[in-house]
Parts: sequence; C-alpha cells; structure tokens
Amino acid sequence: MKLKKMASELKETLHFIVSLEFWRMAIFWTISLIASYFELYFQNMFGRSSHPYPHCFPPTSGIARPLCVITGATSGLGEAAAYALSREGFFVVLAGRSSKLLSKTVERINKQNRDAQVKAFEVDLTSFQSIIKFKGSLEKWLLDSDMHSSIQLLINNAGILATSQRLTTEGYDEMMVTNYVGLFSLTKLLLPLLRNSPIESRIVNVTSFTHRSVFNVQVDKETVSGKCFSTYKFYPYAHIYEYSKLCILLFSYELHRQLRLMDESCHVSVNAADPGVVKTNIMREVPFCLSSVAFIVLKLLGLLQLPDNGVSSILDAALAPPETSAVYFFGGKGRILKSSALSRDISLAEKLWTTSCDIFENLKLNSKEKRQFS
Repeated sequence: MKLKKMASELKETLHFIVSLEFWRMAIFWTISLIASYFELYFQNMFGRSSHPYPHCFPPTSGIARPLCVITGATSGLGEAAAYALSREGFFVVLAGRSSKLLSKTVERINKQNRDAQVKAFEVDLTSFQSIIKFKGSLEKWLLDSDMHSSIQLLINNAGILATSQRLTTEGYDEMMVTNYVGLFSLTKLLLPLLRNSPIESRIVNVTSFTHRSVFNVQVDKETVSGKCFSTYKFYPYAHIYEYSKLCILLFSYELHRQLRLMDESCHVSVNAADPGVVKTNIMREVPFCLSSVAFIVLKLLGLLQLPDNGVSSILDAALAPPETSAVYFFGGKGRILKSSALSRDISLAEKLWTTSCDIFENLKLNSKEKRQFS
C-alpha cells in the first residue's frame, strides 16, 4: 500500500516537472523576484528612492478603536497581519472560509495578545452570495455592538495557487475569482463603510512580483472571469496566477483614480503590498518534494521569509501616512518600487475596471434571482 502511494506521488511529481507551467514558475518567477530585489538595491546604491515610508498610526477621534478587516486570515500572512495590527490597537475582523480555523486563529491571537479585540466571520470569496452575507453580518454586528458603522482598514490578502482547474457555481475559474474577482466584489460592497469612516481609511491589496512575468494581456469578461481557460488542453495555472496578481495592481491604481474622480477630498487611500516569497501553505497543491526544494534554494539565497517577517510590506502599506495612495510596497522597511509598466497602463486599468464592474453587476443580478427563487 505504501509502495503504491509512493509510486503515485512519483508519477504526479514527474508529470508536474515536465509541464511548461512548472518551468514558467521556476524560471520566470525567479527572474521576476531577483529583478525586484536588484531594483531595491540600485535604488539604495544611487539614492533614487525617496526616504522609506514611516508607520503612522490613525487617530481615533469619533471611534473607540480603528476597525480592520482581513481576508485569508486563518494562517500565514493573514494571521501574522491580524496579530500585528491587534498589537497596534486595531479591532481586527478575521474573514475566512473555515469556522474551525477561524476559531483557532482567534484563540492563538488572544493567547499572544491579551489586549486583542478580534471578531471572526465566515466568508467564501468564490461565492458572491457568501460575500453579500458577510457584508450584512458585519453591518449588523457593528450596529449591535454600538460601534461606528465604518471600516478604517481593509486588507485583501486571500489568494490561492491552484494547479488544477476548479469552477465556481457561475462557471468562473476558482483561482481568478479567489485572487481577483472576489477581491473586487468585496471591496465594492465594503466601500460605503470605508467612505463612512470619520477618519482616514485605507485599502491594502496584496499582490505579487509574479505580475512582472506578464508581457501581454487580454481584458474581457471571458478572461477576467477565467471562463476562457476551460477551453485549454492543459490548465495554465502559472499564467492565471500571474494574471490575477497583475489585475490586482491595475485595480488598485484605478480605484485610487476613481475615488479621486468621485470626490477630490476623498479620505480613502489604496495601496498595494508585495511580500516577496513567504513560506506559507499557498504551495500546498505543488508536489511536496518540489515545494521543499524550492524553499531550500530560496532560503540559501536569502530570499525566503517566514510570515512574521514577510508581513512587513503589508504593515508598511497599511500604516503609511494617510496621504500615501497608489503606492507599491515591496521588501519591508517602508520601501517601495515601481510595479511593471503594464500594471501602470491607464487605458488597460480603465478597461479592467469597466469589465470588472460588468461582472460584478452580473453576479449581483444572479444572486438576487437565486434569493427570489430559494
């Protein structure tokens, strides 16, 4: 029985190794990561970078404690961010798919920080109905708790690397929905609570250096929803992951512009955070022996971080001065980079915004119809 299992694992590993997507990850992603660190190095060498952004703690006039919502908060970077921000005085709302894991995370945070104020909610970003339910539950809890009906910080951290295709109930690609469409939908639904804040509020979208591996891109409903990938002979998981992270950056910059168009004095800022390579369970669908080798090599190169260190770029983006917006944080220590030229293409960002809004409206309509007939 054990030999049979080993043979099956070996077959799976060999199948993985001979795929083009694996070599794309191994080569393109490594180059993108090293290029990012080289850029940081040259900025420091030639003094082209501005001074690192300091941490600035939000005022609390009009609220008892600033409220932070974190998705993907049951492990890794999400849990590390939740713990760190609870230490900074935030009331932290954990959002995750598993009630069991959420309970354990709350327990761990309370054990580490006795002054922590933490609340957990179940939400599945692949389900629009679940996102709507989460918004309703959050608003009701704020009302019942006699708290200000607002959010001061939203950290969109949830993300997956799926190596095989799975579809949502709408027929969308699960990785695209988890990494981008769900993020967009949640942000749109929670935006009124962020705008209602009596003090400055902020959105932090967690992205990745892998976005630099995208050199040309299509922006249409079929691609953004991931529907088009179901026609591929082999699931292009590396391409989809990179594409989803590029979409996050395009969305972050365009949301910043849209908010300023709506109201020049808008006090909602939007930043992107790239943690680099962090040892989390995001590689769980990659054969264990391959992910282990990758982590060993990256550790030897000094590029692998544990969540407690890797979370620093997220905290930098979250706690930067209030006027800081549309900035890409990378490498911790308050340091920033320019993301790829493609991610800063305004016409592409506008097209993605329009397409994402159309998908959002379709999801809203379908969800309404489901509720009517249920």
